[in-house]
Amino acid sequence: MSSEITLFVNPTAGRGRGAHAAQPAASALRAAGFSVRTVIGVDAPDALARARAAVAEGTGALVAVGGDGLVNLALQAVAGTRTPLGVIAVGTGNDFARSLGLPIRAPEAAGTLVAEALKGSLVRDIDLGRIGDHWFGTVLASGFDSRVNDRGNRMRLPLGRFKYDLAIVAELAAFKPVPFRLTLDDGSVREVPATLVAVGNGTSYGGGMRICADAEMDDGLFDVTVVGDCSRTTLLRVFPRVYKGTHLDHPVVSVYRAARVELAAPDITGYADGEPVGALPLVAECVPAAVRVLTGGLTG
Repeated sequence: MSSEITLFVNPTAGRGRGAHAAQPAASALRAAGFSVRTVIGVDAPDALARARAAVAEGTGALVAVGGDGLVNLALQAVAGTRTPLGVIAVGTGNDFARSLGLPIRAPEAAGTLVAEALKGSLVRDIDLGRIGDHWFGTVLASGFDSRVNDRGNRMRLPLGRFKYDLAIVAELAAFKPVPFRLTLDDGSVREVPATLVAVGNGTSYGGGMRICADAEMDDGLFDVTVVGDCSRTTLLRVFPRVYKGTHLDHPVVSVYRAARVELAAPDITGYADGEPVGALPLVAECVPAAVRVLTGGLTG
């Protein structure tokens, strides 16, 4: 393994936390005897090109300093390679780190963990989802939650998470179940009116909403959570339970496990790791052991 480590930084993550978090992460790596170089792109395509170049040149690890958006970008560079991924989670949601039990908004602790993992070769091979040639680590969201994202992305004000709270209220006012068609890898087809369908490689999205609470990142399968046809009142009762994962016991919720899932529904955009990946229909495949993550012995 090369002793040169690449910090892949989003300086705007977490309202500027990314820029500050790079410093203690770099210090921890240098104290462990590694040399560190930093990659910051002018935009997402440029950042990805730089990250891929670092991987191709044989960097010892790509360490993402930012939120789930940057981790998703890093996955495009390291998936299918032997280059390990480290995560300094300092974004808004940090669901990739949550699913693995990694430190959140604690850059010094996360940097120390990455350094110790590199010194001890403590890596964990985990699965990734793949849609075409695009990789994702946590959840592919579609339905009510993706419509909230659509609306929030169109809103210029207010800033921060409050924008999405307003988007939820607006989407509830216009809420209608969506006719979904799910095709699972055993060939079975389910045509159901649903509030949302979440395809989980990881457990959570949206900053700790455990929509696929029982998902495991190394079992070769997605957990597919379907919230069926329900009233606004029922949705308002069920949704808060998502933070503890107890919504899975509700009668309107079904869970399937599959390695390949095809989702079709009218006028729905899919979001993977919080990033838009296109309009449905989409096909997601679970690829076993697609990436090596520096976990310091943590099992997630």
